[in-house]
Amino acid sequence: MILFFGLLYWSMSSTSKTFETSKLVNFENINAIDFKKHDSVLISASTLYLADDIKIMMQGEQYRAAWSAPVKVPILFLDTLFGGVKILKEGGGKQTHSLKIEAPNGIIYTLRSINKDPKPLIPDFAKTLGLENIVVDGVSAQHPYGAILAAELQEVAQILHTHPQAVFLPKQKKLGQYNDKYGNRLFLLEYEPEGDINWTTLKNIYKLLDTEDLQELKKKHPQKVHINERALVRARLFDLVIGDWDRHTKQWGWAVQKKDSNYVAFPIAADRDNAFFHTDGIIPSIISNENVVPELRSFTKDIDFMEGLVYPFDRYFLIHTPESVFVEEAKSLQHVLFDEVIDETLYVWPENIIDLDGKTITDKIKSRRDDLVEYAQTFKKIIDKKGVLEEALKGSKGLELNDGLSKCFECD
Repeated sequence: MILFFGLLYWSMSSTSKTFETSKLVNFENINAIDFKKHDSVLISASTLYLADDIKIMMQGEQYRAAWSAPVKVPILFLDTLFGGVKILKEGGGKQTHSLKIEAPNGIIYTLRSINKDPKPLIPDFAKTLGLENIVVDGVSAQHPYGAILAAELQEVAQILHTHPQAVFLPKQKKLGQYNDKYGNRLFLLEYEPEGDINWTTLKNIYKLLDTEDLQELKKKHPQKVHINERALVRARLFDLVIGDWDRHTKQWGWAVQKKDSNYVAFPIAADRDNAFFHTDGIIPSIISNENVVPELRSFTKDIDFMEGLVYPFDRYFLIHTPESVFVEEAKSLQHVLFDEVIDETLYVWPENIIDLDGKTITDKIKSRRDDLVEYAQTFKKIIDKKGVLEEALKGSKGLELNDGLSKCFECD
């Protein structure tokens, strides 16, 4: 992680020129700024979620303050990043705009938009009733910088992750046809959890695969491909600690280690948009009721409905894993995620974001950590109760929302 940030800083800096101080950016001046004269910008993720008292009562406070708070982030130019990168293709899901880029050494990275575009998710009935604003506003329940804190906690917990960092991508020649869609926006720059080049700390890695490709490899070598179940259990229990309810198939990559003729796949947790996902207010509370959308669990001090957090993904990979492994990994996480280290991880955030949300989030993490053994046992019991998954996993299988309006919170 230190190496990644060091290379990133070096690639976006230059010792041959003197930069001006960080530039304050807003919608009024953004097109008039020569970003090559600056090394960083001071910018907010979005002011779209500012609300009056009535809107807050109906739709919740959530993380509106964090979205509108200015943060300092480095400026990124693709022609100098890592010695110059090339754009491979667009990616992302229904809300997130993203670009896959490749460095000269073959490592693939992704630029994932911090702000979301939930308009494609708006159901027709919501448009008819004039409820588009409620759907769009649902993004405020996601913390704009939650993925960065989650990554730091995963580093402590020894869980593979994609090392996201917030960056500002100005309009530039290298973006070409993507300038209008991607220029002058905030992104998370992170490793792509698939590809031929190993960027993880693991040795003897054959390839980085997504879940569908891993299943294909298993079909070809049914007796030789194995999952490191302990690592996956650890990662899934960590999801419970940080309140990331959205862990469907597409949210995982796999570092596949080859030893002789056998393969062992280690999970890479990606796509942390819904870490620390928090809803309040009248309308979100109704939507996130366990009888309406059981998957949509708000990040509170206690897990109130574990059934909504067990996916077909878990049944596919962990149905035969002994409960003892769940308990052992829960105890191990409790041991490494002690209070002081949880508090220290907050310093990956700017001071103003820590002041807004730091204590509230860390108090919830500590509470969930304290009850993690019990949660682990319950999680395993629900997997066993739901039983063996008879079909292969595909795409976002497992996220079956019961109400069209709930799509304002649907993940990528």
